[in-house]
Amino acid sequence: MRDYDGSCTTLRADSANKKVTFGASANCYFYTTFPAPCQQASTDGYDGLTFSVKAPTGGSSMLVEIQTSDDCSTNAAAKSSYFTVSGLTGNTQTVNIPFTQWSGANPASVKGFVFQGFSTGGTWEIGQTSFSCGGRSGDGSGTATSASRSLSSTSQTSISASTTPSAPPGDCTDLLIDDWSSQSRLTFLFYNALLLPTSDDGTMESIVVSNNRVTFTPGDNSYFYSSVGCVSATNRYGGIGMNINAPAGTTLQVEIQTSASCDSSSPTSRSLSSTQLGWTFDGTEKYYSIPFSRYSGLDTGHITAILFSSLNQAVTFGPMAFYCGNSGSPYPISSPSQPVVPTSTVPATTGPTSFVIDAFADPNANALGFWHGGDDPATYSISGGEITFSMNGNADLSWYTQLSGSCTDFTANDNGYLHIAYTGSAAFSVALQQHHPSCNANVAPYPQTWDDVEAGRYSNSANTDIYIPMTHFNIDRSKAIGLAFKGFYERATTTVSRIEIVRTVPSGFSVPSKIETAPLFFACTRPNSFAFAIDDGAPAYAQQVLEAVNEADIKVTFFTVGAPLLDTANNLTNVYKEMLSRGHQMAYHSFTHPPMEGLPDKAAIDSELTQAIDAVQKTLNVRSKYFRPPFGTEGARIRQRLAAVIPDSKFINWSVDVEDYLWALSSTPEKQLDAFKRDLGRGGNLVVMHYLYPTTVQYLPQFIALAKATGKQLMRVDQCMEDPEAPPL
Repeated sequence: MRDYDGSCTTLRADSANKKVTFGASANCYFYTTFPAPCQQASTDGYDGLTFSVKAPTGGSSMLVEIQTSDDCSTNAAAKSSYFTVSGLTGNTQTVNIPFTQWSGANPASVKGFVFQGFSTGGTWEIGQTSFSCGGRSGDGSGTATSASRSLSSTSQTSISASTTPSAPPGDCTDLLIDDWSSQSRLTFLFYNALLLPTSDDGTMESIVVSNNRVTFTPGDNSYFYSSVGCVSATNRYGGIGMNINAPAGTTLQVEIQTSASCDSSSPTSRSLSSTQLGWTFDGTEKYYSIPFSRYSGLDTGHITAILFSSLNQAVTFGPMAFYCGNSGSPYPISSPSQPVVPTSTVPATTGPTSFVIDAFADPNANALGFWHGGDDPATYSISGGEITFSMNGNADLSWYTQLSGSCTDFTANDNGYLHIAYTGSAAFSVALQQHHPSCNANVAPYPQTWDDVEAGRYSNSANTDIYIPMTHFNIDRSKAIGLAFKGFYERATTTVSRIEIVRTVPSGFSVPSKIETAPLFFACTRPNSFAFAIDDGAPAYAQQVLEAVNEADIKVTFFTVGAPLLDTANNLTNVYKEMLSRGHQMAYHSFTHPPMEGLPDKAAIDSELTQAIDAVQKTLNVRSKYFRPPFGTEGARIRQRLAAVIPDSKFINWSVDVEDYLWALSSTPEKQLDAFKRDLGRGGNLVVMHYLYPTTVQYLPQFIALAKATGKQLMRVDQCMEDPEAPPL
């Protein structure tokens, strides 16, 4: 490998490790050539180039040029093709570039390679360059002949062009593009079922996912696209099809994008209207196909995306898939089996007394004279001795009614029941909250914790009355503070006319057994401890986070979303491998980041949990007992399923919130520091923050310094929870 004109500074060759280190400038480039007349790489069985690279910082990129000729004669003129390597992290990585990514290149006659276009100044390393075969390196018989080897002291990853494998000839199966299984996957992570980018242009009035269907309500000039990688459909797939439900008179454009180089940034587009495709709509759901044969000049060997535009009315799509052959049919979606939950019952007991907690005679106070109210007054109304909840399926909202102004010993009612008279939906949770051990509402966390039960499990068959044994709330009931109605996961309303303690249940009522819930933590349990628990962020900022915690000589915990780990384009897996190698803890944060208590059923909750577990195990070889819910949303169902799926699991929220979601992108990002100081001053010791924003990451050293100034010992979450399996301090 040679510096062509001396424009790369501080050049140093390390022959022992087969790499070259240099300082990159704007015009810096290296080249490597082969003995005349050429290297017949593809003829010799190789299918790509592999090399190691270490960029100065995360987010860097570089350009790799391949020089080939039409034939291997000495005088054959060389022609150049280019490929951009992006997503570099600042750590040593292995890059694999298939020959197919260089548009127009002839890998049967390779003259040389040029490394150039370094996006970031500073020190770069390039080395261990070789031809590859099926992702394995080989001897290129020229300057680039060193076989790849793993560097045990560095974290390795593979960066490859995104391609979607097609079924082999004669063995074709329909290829699913999107099954619309997850609102959060589509509109939060912007992934389709292939875990490839999908999104609208930001002008849709709404995009709503439900029951494996998505409804697009368009704004002005709205469009929606879904990437498919680079599908070779020739002689395999005849088109793309899906069920559509749209009103009569609906029209739209359907665009297919292709790229001979599989580069989605500069596609060739072919577009037809729904009328040209022969589609008509009548307000019922029917199957519609998009035959590739209708698109003149379409490169079916390199399909990269499908795009829908010019929608004049709302439309609903069913699962979208490539179909084999000349005709298609709706893609089958299997219904997930619901988990088996206990159906056993327990004998009824009799408590000492009965009393009314709330009869809704006063909009501001309950029957005990204490406060009642909710997170959002617009979601409930009190009138005529009733309260009606209209949470519209927002599981993050709660309503509260206090048992006292401080700690209340509720253990005298242990043999009694919480009775709730209601009509409407019982699709919500009921929680009994536990006060802080100091019984001081000004000390964090307040409340200390709570336990949830599913209201619907404790309802009678007439759906009018709920009876919950007080012992089913697994908290310290000698420090009870209040009740909460929360985790509403249906859009239907609920009306409650009475909340009370009763001595026993009516004759014939079957009391269900208690289902275990994962314990809920807002604070560390180890005395004098403090933990930074950091949720997923942008890989480009990961190096700054690592530098900050390494400089402070502390260990932290990262809660990761599973789906992005499986996306090789973002390089997040390599980021977290580096974090693991430094002794930090990895834990779960769902698969696609939905408010999990708001999911429609327990099967959907289980899917989020099990897919997250599988993704972390597959990419990082890690299993954990620790889970943080997206948005902090919790309720009985997610806690029950967590306990069932991960025995001895712990449900981790927080008592220190930097409020980066409020302030990081505002004109006053310093308010993140104010929020941290506020919660720190109240005794909080378990942090939530994200490395999504540059200001948050910039403040991290100050957050750490403030925490250290309390005199507490900083550590991982498992350590601060006194987990016997955690590493020693």
